[in-house]
Amino acid sequence: MAGHVSLRGALAAVCLLLICGVGAAAEPFPFGQELLLDAAPMRPGKRMPILTVEANGDARIDLWCRTVPARVEITDMAMKIEAAPLPEELPAMQGAGQCTPERIKADEEMLASIVQVTEWRREGDAILLIGPASMKFRPATN
Repeated sequence: MAGHVSLRGALAAVCLLLICGVGAAAEPFPFGQELLLDAAPMRPGKRMPILTVEANGDARIDLWCRTVPARVEITDMAMKIEAAPLPEELPAMQGAGQCTPERIKADEEMLASIVQVTEWRREGDAILLIGPASMKFRPATN
């Protein structure tokens, strides 16, 4: 009977720990998903920045006008992003006038910020990249 009571007590303790979140595994980084920057659209184009990170560390950063490949290292909540330089030429698929000087400058600023990211964490369904400037991304729903 004493063994039965201690088993019940142990199960109750495990349940309490899980309910309180102690010992519960954190959700992993959403590898292979398109993560859309949580920001207002920048007109005149409809394109929004998207970050896609594969489990092997290969990544693609679609900025306001241009796209750059990157390598991402993730350990627990730490993150390091090494991106290729911005290409000089704008994508041919961009419509006339979509890549305004403001959008081109925003590409430069966002890339400079993203390579300074040092950690990440979840906020609900969103992913927060943390560095000198924090950026919030949400899974694309298209």
